[in-house]
Amino acid sequence: MMTTIIGRGHSGTRAISHTLSQSGVFMGEPLNGSGDLLPPEAMYEACRIIARHIPWRGGLEWDFGTVQTVEIPRAFKDLIERYLTSVLNSDAPHKGWKIPETTLCYPWIKRLFPDLHYVFWVRDPRDCIIGHHLTDDLHDFGIEYPVTDDIYLRRSISWKYQNDLVRATGRPARWIKVRFEDFVLHQERELERLEAFYGLPLARIPVRKDPVGRYKSNPDIRLPDFLADALVEHEYA
Repeated sequence: MMTTIIGRGHSGTRAISHTLSQSGVFMGEPLNGSGDLLPPEAMYEACRIIARHIPWRGGLEWDFGTVQTVEIPRAFKDLIERYLTSVLNSDAPHKGWKIPETTLCYPWIKRLFPDLHYVFWVRDPRDCIIGHHLTDDLHDFGIEYPVTDDIYLRRSISWKYQNDLVRATGRPARWIKVRFEDFVLHQERELERLEAFYGLPLARIPVRKDPVGRYKSNPDIRLPDFLADALVEHEYA
């Protein structure tokens, strides 16, 4: 079994990475405190390559069609293989990796690894945009979007882009969506779902409930109207 985690940074994906590691799944090496596979530079550069095949239509619209069928460049494949060296060379029966930037490469990761077990990890965008993440500024990964000095608007655009990209790409054969809030508040139920998905017994790690609903303590941070549909889509409305 091989797996990866799809989900925007600051969505609490470390919880599933730590769960898998403590359950005997080899998540590559070395890992940082968030359970991300390091070093990340090859993955970052792969993100910039795929971005060239996702034209910006202006506003908050991107063309996600071409990237689904265009030939994947050899340079992209080489970078992903370099990044995943420890995982691909491992003879562990259960292995995978986690780094949020995988989400930016999802269309081509799905095509290169169609048999992976994909976990789509979602967090309420109102909480997700509170904290800083490397993907806040999509320009750093070659993705065009409306320029703004409003950091929370910038993070909201990043959240929308990644959610739209995942939706446009569709689901592979092995796919499960887990909301961070459900994992925190109903851990046993969600672990049973994940155990059925993986066919493995999973460890129970300590989780904190206070990260859920943090946006309620930040009334000055307003979620843009363009994320209203996403709130409905992921049952946060």
